[in-house]
Amino acid sequence: MLIFPAIDLYGGKAVRLYKGDYNNMTVYSEHPEEVALEFKKSGATNLHLVDLEGARDGTTPNIETVKRIRNITDAFIEIGGGIRSMETVKTYIDAGVDRVILGTAAVNDRAFLLEAVKTYKEKIAVGVDIKDGFVAIKGWTEKSNFDGIEFCKEMQEIGVKTIICTDISRDGAMRGTNLELYKKLNDTLDLNIVASGGVTDMSDIENLAKIGVYGAIIGKAYYTGAINLNEAVEKAK
Repeated sequence: MLIFPAIDLYGGKAVRLYKGDYNNMTVYSEHPEEVALEFKKSGATNLHLVDLEGARDGTTPNIETVKRIRNITDAFIEIGGGIRSMETVKTYIDAGVDRVILGTAAVNDRAFLLEAVKTYKEKIAVGVDIKDGFVAIKGWTEKSNFDGIEFCKEMQEIGVKTIICTDISRDGAMRGTNLELYKKLNDTLDLNIVASGGVTDMSDIENLAKIGVYGAIIGKAYYTGAINLNEAVEKAK
């Protein structure tokens, strides 16, 4: 299993939201590229970025920060947040990002999703953010009519290879990950499943590795010191 430590970007800073609430934000670093360097020193070879402003507004206000992060680390970088056009996808790919995550657009603009997958293949992942069993969109501010599991099946049929699945109710809440959800996804689908939201301590890392998911994203648990990143990377192996 791969470990993806997360940097959530807002205003050029590394921040965390509680349950996706923009009014409940904690700033962890004024210099996200330094956080990326710390990840590298801890043995992490993968990095998960989220442009929170992009997720809400559909723009790329943190692109220069992303470029600085790319320049400071040779880690595999994936990014999500407000990616709703081929132009934006190209902007990130040209900036050296390895994988681009489509969220709202995968739900609302199927033609764009198909074009992106056809053009960039495995460089396109889909973020499936689940709220009360349904896919949430627009920075988690709206709930769609798509059942989470069925939507993932559709993504597989389209040719998507990687799903980043977040249980919003667990995100940043530090009360454990939704193992039942990830086991069901992993057993049901022939996809790379990345577990996100609620990874709280080393037992979550161990349990996710046991059920065989492709990857796990560590966010708040790293920043609060609840998980030692070096230990998590080794345990996941």
